[in-house]
Amino acid sequence: MAEANLGPLAGLAAVPEVTVADAADLDARLRTADTPFVVRGLARDWPLVRAGLQSADTARDYLLRHHRDRPFTVAVGQPGSGGRLFYDAAMAMNFRTFDAKLPEIFARIASFAGQAEAPAVYLASIDMHQYFDGLHAANHIDLGAREPLASIWMGTRTRIAAHNDVPDNLAVVAVGHRRFTLFPRDQFRNLHLGPVDNTPAGRAVSMVDFHNPDLTRHPRFAEAMAHGQVVEMSPGDALYIPALWWHHVEGLDDFNVLVNYWWRQTPRWMGQPQEALNHALMAIRDLPADQKAHWRDMFDYYVFDNDDAVTAHIPEGGRGVLEPMTPELAARLRAYLLRALSR
Repeated sequence: MAEANLGPLAGLAAVPEVTVADAADLDARLRTADTPFVVRGLARDWPLVRAGLQSADTARDYLLRHHRDRPFTVAVGQPGSGGRLFYDAAMAMNFRTFDAKLPEIFARIASFAGQAEAPAVYLASIDMHQYFDGLHAANHIDLGAREPLASIWMGTRTRIAAHNDVPDNLAVVAVGHRRFTLFPRDQFRNLHLGPVDNTPAGRAVSMVDFHNPDLTRHPRFAEAMAHGQVVEMSPGDALYIPALWWHHVEGLDDFNVLVNYWWRQTPRWMGQPQEALNHALMAIRDLPADQKAHWRDMFDYYVFDNDDAVTAHIPEGGRGVLEPMTPELAARLRAYLLRALSR
C-alpha cells in the first residue's frame, strides 16, 4: 500500500491533473504542454496493471511469461539504506550492479517482501522490446507519430535522487505506487547538484535527502521547495515530465513497476548538450576571467543568439557548419570533433 505521509514534501503544490478523451487528445496536450500533468487511469486496462492489482506475485508471473531468457542488469543496495540508491560517505555508489536472470531476481525481490531493512533491488530502464516478447504490444500508450524509447523499471521500495533527462517523458505506473517530486528546469542551483561525471545513472543528481533535508548544508533547497510539485500515483496513472524538469522518484510498495516513454523533439542526429557542457568544463571553465568573458560572448554570438548577422556577410554555399544543421553537416562536425579530441 502506498505511504500517505509526505513528510517534508507535505507543503508542495500538487501536480495538475487532466483528463484525455482519446489518443488524439493526449497527443495535442503533449505537443502544447510545457509543465507536468497527470492523467489518472490512462493505462487502467493494461493486462500488467490488472495483474498487479491482484498481487505482486501475479504481476511477476505475468512479466516472466513475456521475458526473454537473457541476463538482466540489476542494482542491489545496502541493507538499512531506506531504499535510497545514492552515494556512500566516500562518494562511491552505495549499490552494486550484477547480471542475473529475471526469475532469480524476482525470487530475491519476493523474499524481501515485508522486510523494512531489506536492500533495494532495482532494474532500471530495461528496453521492453529487447528484453520481452509481446509485453509492449499488450501494454503501451498510443503516442501517435512519436518514436519513443519504451523502458520498464522494476524493483522494491526505492528512492531515486532528483535528476533530469534530456528527452520528454511519459511515465506510467503499472504495479505498486510511486511518488514523484518535480521542479522546474531553472531550480538546478537550488537542488545542490552533485558531480557531473561520477553519477548514479549518467545524470547529475541532487545531493539533498528529500526525506530529511539538511537546510544547513543545503540552504537553497528551501527555495526549490517553494517551486516544487508532488504527486502520488496509483496503478494505471500516467505523468508527463517535460524535458529537463527535475524529478525525484520513489517506489512505495514491496514491488513496483513503471513503464516510461522518452522522446526528443529534435532529430536523433543532433548532438547531446551534456557532452558540450562536459567539453566546456575541460576547455573553458579554468581560463583567465577575461578569456572566459570572451568565450561567453562567442557562445552567445554563435549559439544562443545566432541571428542573421552571424552569416549575412558570408557567401551562401561557403558557410560550413554555420549553415542550418543537417544530418550531413552534423556527421562532418562530429568527425572533426573526434579527430580533435583524439589528439
